[in-house]
Amino acid sequence: MSRSKKLLVACVAIVALVAAACGDDDSSDTAATGGGGSSLQVPALADVLSVDLDNCAPAPEGDPLIIGYAADKSEVGGFVDIPGSQAADLFVDMINCAGGVGGHPVEFIVQDIQGDPEVTQRAARDLLDAGAQVILGPPFADFGQPLLQVTGGDVPVLFVASTEPSLPDPAALSFLVTFDDTRQAETAAQFALDQGFTRAITFSAPGPYFGYNPEVFTRAFEEGGGEVVIDETYVPFEDTDFSTQVNEVAGVADGSEILYTAMIADQLSILRGQLEAQGVDIAYLGADAFEATGIVAVDNNEGVYYTTHAWAGPGTPLRQFLDVFEQVNGEPIENSSFGGLAADAVWIAVNGFADSGGSSDPAAIGAAIAELQGLSTVTGSITYAGTNGVPDKPVYIHQIVNGEPTLAATYG
Repeated sequence: MSRSKKLLVACVAIVALVAAACGDDDSSDTAATGGGGSSLQVPALADVLSVDLDNCAPAPEGDPLIIGYAADKSEVGGFVDIPGSQAADLFVDMINCAGGVGGHPVEFIVQDIQGDPEVTQRAARDLLDAGAQVILGPPFADFGQPLLQVTGGDVPVLFVASTEPSLPDPAALSFLVTFDDTRQAETAAQFALDQGFTRAITFSAPGPYFGYNPEVFTRAFEEGGGEVVIDETYVPFEDTDFSTQVNEVAGVADGSEILYTAMIADQLSILRGQLEAQGVDIAYLGADAFEATGIVAVDNNEGVYYTTHAWAGPGTPLRQFLDVFEQVNGEPIENSSFGGLAADAVWIAVNGFADSGGSSDPAAIGAAIAELQGLSTVTGSITYAGTNGVPDKPVYIHQIVNGEPTLAATYG
C-alpha cells in the first residue's frame, strides 16, 4: 500500500476515535536529575547515537530494565506505532551497544493492541506478566484509558505520540512524551502574533482535537491582542466541498489573515485551492495533524506552517538517529517525528530507571520519571518535575518551502 493510501486509511479509521478522545548536553553521564537516591551511570546521549553496532561494548550482565510497548499496529494507529516500535527497538539496541545502564541491559517487548480496547487490556496484562517495568502507550485515549485501567497507577506509562490532555496524571504514573493540545495551540497563537498577524480565521469541528485546538488558539490569539474574524465548521476527514464556508470567508477576509485549523492535510489542500479560486490569498497554520497526515505530500502546500514535535536538521540528535535507522534498515523511517518520540520514550524510561538506583519496583521508576529535569533527548530537552505529566519541552514550527519542511521557529 502506498504511503498516501495508508495515511488515508488511517485517517478514516481515526475519525471515530478523535470524536471520542485525540539541547543536547552530552558532557554528563547522567544527562538529567531525578528523584532517586544513588543514580546509576547512563551513557551520554552522544555516545549512544554514535555507537558502532558492529563493535559494541561488552554486554551488560545485570538484571534488565524491561520496557513494554502496547503498540497499535492496526490501520487506526499504525501510522504512529509501526515506525515508533521500530525506532524504539533500534534505540534499545543502541543503548545496550553503548554498555547499557550501569551494568543493566534493556529489554524491549512489543504487544500489538490491534486498535481494540479489549485487546489493549489483554496486551497490557501480557506485558506486565512478562515483567515490564515501564510501558509505552498508544496514540489515542480510547486505548490509553483501558491501558491505564490495567496498570492501575502501579507501573509508569509513557504515551509516545498522544497530545490528549486527558491522559497525563503523575499520581497514576501516566505521562505524555509530547506536548499536549493546549500547549501546541497556544504556541501556534503566539507564533501567529509574533509574525505580525492581528486577524485570524479558524476552521473547527466539535470534539476534543478538531474543536479543542481552534478553541485554545482563539483564546490565546485574542488574549494577545488579535481578532478571530470568523470560525467556520466542517466535518473532519469527510468534507471535500467547502464552497459555503469559502463564500462566508471571502465576505470578511481582507488578505491580512492567517487561517488556523487542526484538519488533515488533504482537506487543507482542497480548502486552500477553493479559497484561492475565490481570490482569498492568506497564510495557513495548522496543528500536528498536518505532519501526521502527510502535508509534505499534498498539493498546494507551499508556505504552510504547522506545529510539530521535532526538527531533523543537520547535526541534530534526531538527524543522527534517523541516519542510523536508515543505515540499519536500508530505508528511511516512515515518520521522523514519531520515530524520534519513541526514542525519547525509551530514553526517559532509561533515565528514570537510573535515577531510581536501578530499582526493580516500577513505582519507584515512575516516581523518578516524575522528577526528571532538563533531560536531553533525541527531539530536545524535556522536564517532568513540577508538571502535570505533560512535559516542558520544545514546540517546533515548520514551514513548507520549495516543497520541503523548514524550521520556522522553536518555542521552549
